[in-house]
Amino acid sequence: MSLLLPGMRFVPLRPSRSVASTWAPIARRQCLRQTQPRILESLRQARRHATTTSTTAPMRRKRSAFSPAFFFGPNTNANMSTAAQAATQAASQTADRVSKRAFPATSSKSVAYWLLGSAASVFGIVVFGGLTRLTESGLSITEWKPVTGSLPPLTQQDWESEFEKYRASPEFKLLNSHMDLNEFKKIYYMEWTHRLWGRFIGLSFVIPTAYFIARRRVSVPMAWSLVGISGLIGFQGFIGWWMVKSGLKDDLFAPGSHPRVSQYRLTAHLATAFVCYSWMLLAGLSILRTRSLLANPATSTKLVETLRHPNMAPFRRSVGALTALVFTTVLSGALVAGLDAGLIYNEFPKMGLGLTPPATELWDKFYSRKEDGSDLWWRNMLENPSLVQLDHRILATTTFCSILALFAYARRGRVSAILPKEVRKGVNGVVHLVCLQVALGISTLIYIVPVPLAAAHQAGALALLTGTLILGHRLRVPKSTLRLIQKELEALPKK
Repeated sequence: MSLLLPGMRFVPLRPSRSVASTWAPIARRQCLRQTQPRILESLRQARRHATTTSTTAPMRRKRSAFSPAFFFGPNTNANMSTAAQAATQAASQTADRVSKRAFPATSSKSVAYWLLGSAASVFGIVVFGGLTRLTESGLSITEWKPVTGSLPPLTQQDWESEFEKYRASPEFKLLNSHMDLNEFKKIYYMEWTHRLWGRFIGLSFVIPTAYFIARRRVSVPMAWSLVGISGLIGFQGFIGWWMVKSGLKDDLFAPGSHPRVSQYRLTAHLATAFVCYSWMLLAGLSILRTRSLLANPATSTKLVETLRHPNMAPFRRSVGALTALVFTTVLSGALVAGLDAGLIYNEFPKMGLGLTPPATELWDKFYSRKEDGSDLWWRNMLENPSLVQLDHRILATTTFCSILALFAYARRGRVSAILPKEVRKGVNGVVHLVCLQVALGISTLIYIVPVPLAAAHQAGALALLTGTLILGHRLRVPKSTLRLIQKELEALPKK
């Protein structure tokens, strides 16, 4: 074997010591002379190739000694980026599924419109219930069948059976003994329609409530409100039958007197309907107002600052007290209706020869059931028709004067300068409603309770309560809404 040197002859692999020492320096210099130009030329070509490649294609990143591509090959980064994208997509899909299962911060606007429509339906059934009572149709159905009672009698035999049940009631024996089957059908359809309307309100509220909660279209507080309203509707149906049942027994009213339902149960039935209506109304308005405030958080902040002004606190408390006063007056009117107290003292402002009946008539011992007379005062206030009508007159006059005082207070002083425009409109609306309601009440009394005026008077009471509720709603912003507005303001610079 031999060692081949560039440009040199073959030399032995194991030369002698003297020959190796002589030829080694010469061989190294010869190799350097021949290889150095080649190395420099290859470096120049590599530099030109790098310059040309940088102008036509992006430079490749230098692989780190610790990168996955260094160990596993050049396709590892692409594979890992694809895996990362898949993981990110899976995480986003999981987050979407979680967000769909979670309740939103604000409820849908469609829920608000549905709530307001339900409130309008309750308003209508309240007025129709007044007509049912005024036409003395409420005791025509003597049984409570929540499911099977949805259909009226379909055959002549069914009508005869229902009429026979009504003949056994005190109302037929004492008042309507002359009534035939055709006349019975008229009052029967009035009560049946009232009950069917109540069933419709229950179904049209409970079923959408379950849907909106299952589909996460409402916030958590609103979901609880919807469940509460649903329970209240069912409770209202029970109170309705409890009230009717009181008019089917002789032992619940004085012997020989006019058969009627208990005024206490009638008041409870009307109060529950008013609470249900108010709850629906305020829930719907709160959704719309929250969404309106969040649409323009900067303007909403100014409104909140105005409502938090110290001068607004007395005005806000006055509106709250006024709402309670209107509701109390409504309950007093229910007692008047339950006792038929509007059929006596049909003049205004006097009651007989003076502004009030004699004291002996107002505090009659006939209504006391205890020997010591300890229940004399409250039983006369709740069961004596003369005193019940006087109480209603006093409450109605107080309500009227209070609203006029609130109107004057809103027009002068420090409140007038800072009162928002929508609140000012609300005050004007309440003034108009109370004037109309007073006119309806006096007309109903003077004309001895005609059915159209009496029904309009009941509708006016609910309309007046609506006005005070809307006015109070415009004066308050819930804390939950304030937190949402603050979040929107914090997110504005990021956008």
